[in-house]
Formats: sequence, C-alpha cells, structure tokens
Amino acid sequence: MVLLFGESNGVEMDSALTVKGQATIPKPIREHLGLKPGDRVKFFLHPDGSVVLLPKLPASALKGIVKTRRRAVTLGEMHEASAAAPASPRRRRR
Repeated sequence: MVLLFGESNGVEMDSALTVKGQATIPKPIREHLGLKPGDRVKFFLHPDGSVVLLPKLPASALKGIVKTRRRAVTLGEMHEASAAAPASPRRRRR
C-alpha cells in the first residue's frame, strides 16, 4: 500500500506503509514542517477526503504570540484593589 502525502514544488512524494501501519514522512515535508525525531503530529480528515498533517505544538510555543497593551499589575495594586472592594459578599447568579 502506498500513502500519498501530496505535492511539493510539483514533485510527487509517497511513502510505503509498514505492517504496523507506520509510514516515513518524506524529508522535504519534515524539513518544511520543522519536524524532529520525537515530535508529534496531528492529522485532520476533511469532508472532501483530503488529509492535512500539521505539527502538534506545545503550549509553550504560543508564549508571546499575543502582545499585551498594558503593563502587569503588581501585588501591591491587587491588595489595594481588594481592600477598596465592598465588604458585603457577592450574590451568586442563578
């Protein structure tokens, strides 16, 4: 059985499945996705039958992706805000 991964720069690439159902991802695709040994990938099956393979990124890879517009609040400012809050307990919404 041959697993077709798609085209890259007009060159078709394929990989054979082993008895265990494993396939080697062609080197140009690994390089394009920045995959290294031990990395995990996700597969997405689309309704039209196409399959997309993407690297699974750890949450730490997302650090800094969103820029904050305001400065961080200090502990002192948090304590001041909590001291200035009303003393009565909040009612729960139902």
